[in-house]
Amino acid sequence: MRPFRVLLAEDHQLVRAGFRALLNMLEDIEVIAEANDGQEALALIPQVKPDVVLMDISMPRLNGIEATRRIRRDYPEVRVIILSMYTTEEYVLQALRAGAAGYLLKDSTPAEFNHAIQSVTKGETYLCTGVAQHVAEYIQRTGAEPHPQDDQASPYAQLTSRQREVLQLVAEGRSTNQIAQSLHISVKTVERHRANIKERLHIHDTPGLIRYAIRAGLISAEE
Repeated sequence: MRPFRVLLAEDHQLVRAGFRALLNMLEDIEVIAEANDGQEALALIPQVKPDVVLMDISMPRLNGIEATRRIRRDYPEVRVIILSMYTTEEYVLQALRAGAAGYLLKDSTPAEFNHAIQSVTKGETYLCTGVAQHVAEYIQRTGAEPHPQDDQASPYAQLTSRQREVLQLVAEGRSTNQIAQSLHISVKTVERHRANIKERLHIHDTPGLIRYAIRAGLISAEE
């Protein structure tokens, strides 16, 4: 049997090197490519054809949640495992609703990484122990299903993919000109997206957009 082909998406080079070294210790797993952010990961998938993408949740330009949503839409055969330091239900549920097949904490053991990759390639969903407990408590408390592909009642779900990109870049502190250059669109188009985002989210100032982006898992509170 050929090894499972893994694409590693993580914006911190030293952290990525650590994950690569860990994964290279595991049998039947091969790291075939690395990406610095979600956009780069999406560009690499058709070239390297991974079985699994290990995806950092918080990355510049395109975060792990939105990248996961696009992978599930465009490459449904590829399984995504989110890597995060966060166990809070907001992050976990965002990941599951985006289509992630697994959720691992970054300090998980090599054995847990191995188990997660083996599980998701069989079509299973894998949540590490601490995360699974949070999700179970959420279901008991609310009775809500954590796995819809998109919560259509959510204002965030009503944003287009481009608007989500713009929202993340706004929350990262990018200027309108910088956003236009990054996305290869006009300044006027960026301004239109910003206006539509504010209208759909009912948020009319940049600090409010930043707080919303943190809650939605687009950026971390530390950024």
